[in-house]
Amino acid sequence: MSAISNFPAAHRHHAAPVGVSGAGKFGFRSAVASVPFQDDIFRRSQSSLSHSRKAAKYPSVQMALVDERVARGRNLAKPSRILAYDLVQGPLVRWSSIADKSIPDPPTAVLVHGILGSRKNWGTFARRLAQAFPTWQFLSVDLRCHGDSASISKRGPHTVAAAALDVLKLVAQLRITPRVLVGHSFGGKVVLSMVEQAAKPLARPVRVWVLDATPGKVRPGGDGEDHPEELISVLSKMPNEVFSKRDVMNALIKEGFSKDVAQWVVTNLQQTSSPGSSSPSFSWVFDLKGIAEMYQSYEETNLWNIVEDVPRGVHVNFLKAERSLHRWALEDLQRIHAAEDLAADEGGGVEMHVLEDAGHWVHADNPDGLFRILSSSFQGIKT
Repeated sequence: MSAISNFPAAHRHHAAPVGVSGAGKFGFRSAVASVPFQDDIFRRSQSSLSHSRKAAKYPSVQMALVDERVARGRNLAKPSRILAYDLVQGPLVRWSSIADKSIPDPPTAVLVHGILGSRKNWGTFARRLAQAFPTWQFLSVDLRCHGDSASISKRGPHTVAAAALDVLKLVAQLRITPRVLVGHSFGGKVVLSMVEQAAKPLARPVRVWVLDATPGKVRPGGDGEDHPEELISVLSKMPNEVFSKRDVMNALIKEGFSKDVAQWVVTNLQQTSSPGSSSPSFSWVFDLKGIAEMYQSYEETNLWNIVEDVPRGVHVNFLKAERSLHRWALEDLQRIHAAEDLAADEGGGVEMHVLEDAGHWVHADNPDGLFRILSSSFQGIKT
């Protein structure tokens, strides 16, 4: 299994940002524009090997809090200035975007994180999928304003639709045709927006997975939940440079956020002082103002039209986390079940799944169960 990372060493952070997919126990949405896709030549990527280190102190988020260390390999092309990404290839894949165009690209799955997350959230899970399905490759991205993509200048407004268009431009540039789209929370609406905005870069059939998110109204969390809008507001009042991760954690806990969320948030801090300095300092890796716009877009966007009039050859799968009951109103479930029957008659597909023993952090809370459910998409498409 090989992994390709497009972000050049000169632009990498000293400490790569990692975090829980999505904003902790948050449910995260889009405005839409149709834009032609240019088949640009992609510029540079690095072959790389990586490994992960699980977070032992907070077991509920251990799969998502990974320390990705990327070893530099041979340069294949120049870096993309669309989004930072990793491409994890199964051991039987022998393909690159600069190879002979007559060689068909392998089946590809795109993995999209949630608000305040990064592509590292999917690192461990992507490698597991690549080992199990060796002819597939798995593309994970840092959405605009997040992770390494925060340093790539993007024109606003920062919306779910804009984030989806970024991913569509990237897959066109890389000359790949996704067969499976997987989005968690905010990322779930990103993949729905990808289907809405473009047909040509997407294969038929294409399977879409929306993990613990609904197409329409965002349901507020209960009293015991961490609220994304409040978290973004609190973070916006903190200084850009801080001198102690522990102080930031304590401040967030004092504001009422859980220890797990506080632990996850500080993984978005990178050290700005010299290693070994007697006075360490840290700065945030994300563009919080842009992320606030993206979350507002998530709150305002309604994508039920894609679900209730699903295009032919598209199969939309919703996965509801068993313990995220507040995200799923009875009305949402009834509309999805009604769409299941309608889509079957129209040549598309809509299906509802439930992931047992899991909260909103689905690939951290029950990775084995999630793996079993998602595996049907990779077994059901011929490679």
